[in-house]
Amino acid sequence: MTIPSASENISTTTEYDVAIVGGGAAGLSAATVLARSLRNVVVIDAGQPRNAPAAGAHNVLGQDGISPLDLLGRGRAEATGYGAEIRPGTVVDAAGSVDDFTLRLSSGDVVKARRLILATGLVDELPDIPGVAELWGHDVLHCPYCHGYEVRGTRIVQIATSPMSAHQALMFRQLSEQVTVIAHDPAALSADDREHFTATGIDVVDARVERVRTRDDDGSARLDGVLLSDGGVVEADAVVVSPKFVVRGELYERLGGTLDEGPMGGLVGTGPMGETALPGVWAVGNTTTVHAMVTVAMGEGVSAGAAVNASLVMAELDDKVSALA
Repeated sequence: MTIPSASENISTTTEYDVAIVGGGAAGLSAATVLARSLRNVVVIDAGQPRNAPAAGAHNVLGQDGISPLDLLGRGRAEATGYGAEIRPGTVVDAAGSVDDFTLRLSSGDVVKARRLILATGLVDELPDIPGVAELWGHDVLHCPYCHGYEVRGTRIVQIATSPMSAHQALMFRQLSEQVTVIAHDPAALSADDREHFTATGIDVVDARVERVRTRDDDGSARLDGVLLSDGGVVEADAVVVSPKFVVRGELYERLGGTLDEGPMGGLVGTGPMGETALPGVWAVGNTTTVHAMVTVAMGEGVSAGAAVNASLVMAELDDKVSALA
């Protein structure tokens, strides 16, 4: 057994105006606004961006198709260039209240802050079908606005596993005349759904999916059709699935908050500019808006950053007025 050195056991406590949990598009946008307002701000980033498997981020004005990791790299450089601190790590516990929040990191370090912004995002829980996870983000998709244009006019296969599947199929039908829905879970499709498919020329296959087949393409796994439980194969150039969106809301709950029930599961409820029901706590991005694309998350981060700075300005003003009394 290796005994840690004394230096490895030392934890440090650092104080900030604002701590941001999550270093994605929303968190970095908030950090940039706050750093430009000369706030002492830290971003704690676990380094697990949701869109990392994707080849490009789309609908990003002026940077459409940029690699998600390149986009985050540029964002980090901008935020730190204005004075924000980016600290790698995972927050394992959160406590406190406005003006006195405490975050404990997996490293053992402690971060204290007057305000918190939760930008922890969500996790995509994929259907338990072999091959889906291996191809997720390039040949297996879910969002017609994020990646639909790239598969326009091709053979698109929707594997129906949830009530959202029919809506997705109709959205992808706008992009291709060759859309097939496989009723993997028959209960996912209503009679109305099937009527809509007939009206729009979407084929339906009533069968279970055995696996999404893959082939090796110069060292990378690529799509090679959808294998059915009866041995048949549906040819496909892209496969669409319906993940379950699981918001990372644990820290909000540890702070005393309660998740709202949204149409796709729990989420952190917010008012204007991202303020939550907990004084001093804001939430942005997919933590509060599960359908938020990159640019929406950026906008929420900017709004929350501005609101947090205004909150601190007014609190500092109150202190100065009280000191004069």
